[in-house]
Amino acid sequence: MEKENILIQFGQKVQRLRNEKGLSQEQLAEIAHVHRTYIGMIERAEKNITLLNIEKIAKALKVNIKDLFD
Repeated sequence: MEKENILIQFGQKVQRLRNEKGLSQEQLAEIAHVHRTYIGMIERAEKNITLLNIEKIAKALKVNIKDLFD
């Protein structure tokens, strides 16, 4: 099964913003209060992330939720 395009785009955006902020996946997970493996799964488009976790990641990255979808 092909990964959904929106999951790929979202994961790439999270990864780009995380790298721009100089954070490891583990550091972002700690700040966002999610499991460390969860960030990697999002970046690889393996998880269909919930709105609540989108908000946690946006806050951890100090961006607006909409910035994760640009």
